[in-house]
Amino acid sequence: MPDEPLLSIDNLRKTYDGAHYALDGVSLSVGRGSFVSIIGSSGAGKSTLLRCVNRLVEPTSGSVVFEGRDVCGLGRADLRRVRMRIGMVFQNYNLVGRQTALANVLQGRLGDKGAFSGAFGLFTAEEKRAGLEALDQVGLADFAYARADELSGGQKQRVGIARALVQKPVLILADEPVASLDPHSSRTVLELLKRASTDMGVSCLVSLHQVEYAVEFSDRIVGLAHGSVCCTGAPSAFDEQTVAGIYDSYYGEESAADGSAVSHAMAQPRCCEG
Repeated sequence: MPDEPLLSIDNLRKTYDGAHYALDGVSLSVGRGSFVSIIGSSGAGKSTLLRCVNRLVEPTSGSVVFEGRDVCGLGRADLRRVRMRIGMVFQNYNLVGRQTALANVLQGRLGDKGAFSGAFGLFTAEEKRAGLEALDQVGLADFAYARADELSGGQKQRVGIARALVQKPVLILADEPVASLDPHSSRTVLELLKRASTDMGVSCLVSLHQVEYAVEFSDRIVGLAHGSVCCTGAPSAFDEQTVAGIYDSYYGEESAADGSAVSHAMAQPRCCEG
């Protein structure tokens, strides 16, 4: 059906120790070509959620339906095909420093290679052209043959985006892609992801610590707290009090200059479905 979401997560749970849940009944959907941000404090479950989508982490229960198929029930061969449709951008880049930018980008094609070709990095001329085009899309065509460990943090992350784009994905998962970057590089990276969404129709599910970027770039924001969705809606719904509730902040007057006590009330996240 044309209105069916690209990705639908229902009642997803993940426990690593059998006693505590990193994800506790998460449900959300991502439409085709949309940019959805996940915000929440460290330990809220953002990275676990993204990795459950492509089963880099195995969910404990629940469903992850991608393009009409429950990823959780797929065998190895089908899962490999699904992962070719889902690009991944990592916080720590996941590049091979001694290899060139182009060689790192071409790693995105390994899912389509046989065991022999993949092991020896045997790529066709067409695949290499696609890798160069992906680097050009992120503004790094002139750095195609530079070693990855010679690049700046922002350039490394752009290589990571090019690696995802060369897969021709319909969904990109980006796990705190700007956490280690300066403001200028952060904006460049998010603009590239947004362009993939708006110009190429690639859905983006992005975890962020910087709420201001989530508000600026997203079509929809999901607030995650203690492994559960506590708020979801349009960026305009995420006012200061709602955001403070997600991050377990407090509202109220600051302590008086004479040290007298003042009351503080926990800011509860409001339902902002929309």
